[in-house]
Amino acid sequence: MPDISGSHLMDSRVLGDLFTSEAMRAVFTDRAMVQSWLDAEVALAGAQAGLDIIPTEAAAHIADAADAGRFDLDAMGHEVGRTAHPLVPLVRRLAEEAGPRWGAYVHYGATTQDITDTGLVLQVRAAIELTERLLRDLIRQLADLAERHRDLPMVGRTHAQHALPITLGFKFAVLLAECERHADRLRDARPRVLVGQLGGAVGSMAAFGGRGPELQDAMARRLGLGSAPVPWHSARDGLAEVVGVVAMVAATCGKIANEVRVLQRTEVAELAEPFTTGKVGSSTMPHKRNPMFCEYIIASAILCRQAPASMLAAMHQEHERDMSLWGVEWAVVPETFCLAAGLLERTGWILDGLVVHPEALYRNLHTLGDLMLSEAAMMHVAGAMGKTAAHDAVYEASMAAWETGRPLRDLLLESPAVTASGADLDELGELLVPERYLGSCGALVDRTVARARAFLAHTGVSATAPEEAA
Repeated sequence: MPDISGSHLMDSRVLGDLFTSEAMRAVFTDRAMVQSWLDAEVALAGAQAGLDIIPTEAAAHIADAADAGRFDLDAMGHEVGRTAHPLVPLVRRLAEEAGPRWGAYVHYGATTQDITDTGLVLQVRAAIELTERLLRDLIRQLADLAERHRDLPMVGRTHAQHALPITLGFKFAVLLAECERHADRLRDARPRVLVGQLGGAVGSMAAFGGRGPELQDAMARRLGLGSAPVPWHSARDGLAEVVGVVAMVAATCGKIANEVRVLQRTEVAELAEPFTTGKVGSSTMPHKRNPMFCEYIIASAILCRQAPASMLAAMHQEHERDMSLWGVEWAVVPETFCLAAGLLERTGWILDGLVVHPEALYRNLHTLGDLMLSEAAMMHVAGAMGKTAAHDAVYEASMAAWETGRPLRDLLLESPAVTASGADLDELGELLVPERYLGSCGALVDRTVARARAFLAHTGVSATAPEEAA
């Protein structure tokens, strides 16, 4: 039989570690999935025993038998293929393991989706916890970088062109605030996502003899999950929401990687991803130091972009239940979490060893001379001639500076409109210095970092870098 393992990035032994997270893959293995279904069956049986729906001995025997390590997954897969049913082979095997007397109470009154949905939610809970830990680590790293480079001036760019001066710390602060919002979104989604499922055939709980809501509550408590006010067999908004949030986390990681990548361009050379001897940039150009890890991150982020669209499509369930779209969730949820965790791990690695070139930051900051300070000049003379007239006058001088290469200050001093305005032109020389036009960058960094440190302290994570804590 041919070896077909590793036929996807998710489980590739060759490429998998470049894109996904080993820790997150462990959450979504076949064994983990089967165990989550068994855990749901155990909770159901235990809750039923507690309400005298089934014998206590039956629940105990079912719990003893519900060990995924005792199940032959290859045989189960064969049976799934033969029966075309995802859960019946497990139910039958669990009943055999529980014994002929007590196995009769396995899956008592439940429907397949009760167990597979609840099992998936258990996996999602573990996945959220891992994602939150990785995201908190990234928040700490960004806070450290923002604080460390609070006052390091650099070019701020709009439309890929030099715009106005900012600081490198400010750039990191913007990313820091975005990541903290993602952490808030994950936390806020928990009560809507981490909800157990029990409804029976059509969600009416008819098989439970009027005790369905009580049974659902008891089952959910045993699993540490929330209990829905009504079964959500056909309502997939919770899973769609959490996948959307995780895809946003992935998008932010992709944005960070792309920023490092474009600032690592030879002609820019302001930042660079970590380099260690042995890392190869090209198989034919030995001199290359390519931002390859950034590129892997960007590729993974692109793959995650499609996840929300697929999950929105999976919300289009018909009637009370429909298997048509289960497979979408079974594919998209694990893949999105595994890719996003890989993104977080690799983005953290890049930021941990990020190379900053202050000399390049300075060089690029002064590439346009004082022309980049056109806003400063405009606002200075606007007090005397009004903003619109000031814009027109400074625009005319700026365009002349572009064409002639002369300093903006000299052209402003030759402008009839500016000289006639009555503005104090002696101050122009001091105003048109990039390092002196950083606005409130420092203050904005301070309050963003302070907020992030408070968040980390509240969530029990060290708010300082490991070396600082040591």
